[in-house]
Amino acid sequence: MKIILVRKIKADGSDCPKCQDVIDQMAKHDQLKYLDRIVDADERDETSEGFMLATKYKVSRAPFFLVEFDDGSHKIYTVYLKFVKEVLEQDTDKKEELKDTLSSISDELDFL
Repeated sequence: MKIILVRKIKADGSDCPKCQDVIDQMAKHDQLKYLDRIVDADERDETSEGFMLATKYKVSRAPFFLVEFDDGSHKIYTVYLKFVKEVLEQDTDKKEELKDTLSSISDELDFL
């Protein structure tokens, strides 16, 4: 299995807040070690690898996880705790999971 995190870099060069929050949470829970790569979707370069992946997989939100399985299939996760539960197979707090899911459909997410 291969895991890629796509994060957005804003036009001013700063990280999107939601992307940084996810990276901070992953660092706090020692989960960054499971990522094969972190790829940028840079607003200053629509040909950046992150934007190319977002276009290829029809993803319009950042951050997102691209999980490529050994059989060649893939799955996209735009909700961090769902990714943690299903891919990393780690327990999540149900209340936090609901909050994360709700925030993924609110204005807090950064669109690519």
